[in-house]
Amino acid sequence: MKRSSLTIRFSQTAKDKLEPADAQLMEQAVEAARNAYAPYSQFHVGAAVRLVTGEVLKGNNQENASFPAGICAERSVVYYAHANYPGSAIDTIAVTASPCGVCRQVLLESEKRKKSPIRVLLASGNEVRIFDSVKDLLPFGFDSF
Repeated sequence: MKRSSLTIRFSQTAKDKLEPADAQLMEQAVEAARNAYAPYSQFHVGAAVRLVTGEVLKGNNQENASFPAGICAERSVVYYAHANYPGSAIDTIAVTASPCGVCRQVLLESEKRKKSPIRVLLASGNEVRIFDSVKDLLPFGFDSF
């Protein structure tokens, strides 16, 4: 049996050391989290995407008493972007928490769909981890095409 290993590369910096455009995008994600509807989990998550056109869109988690009916912040903003800006790819996404597996898969398919990597900014306290591609978050994602 052959053993292999995988290295994931990312940068890490304090929020106040982010480049201005990234700091603004992260602030939009934080603002979106404040408006999340999370009466059951009390876990408010926000996400903001910057399209390749420079347009910034926001989304947040929306819970429902029928738990599977809720949606995560990342999927809410990615689906909104694809529905309303179908010709534009996502350049960067900023998220106030680490994405769940479903959101990682949706982001990975968005990369493949637009044939363009999506930079990912993940907040963790005062630190931000910066990934060059969603593939770094889900290196063995499902692929049916």
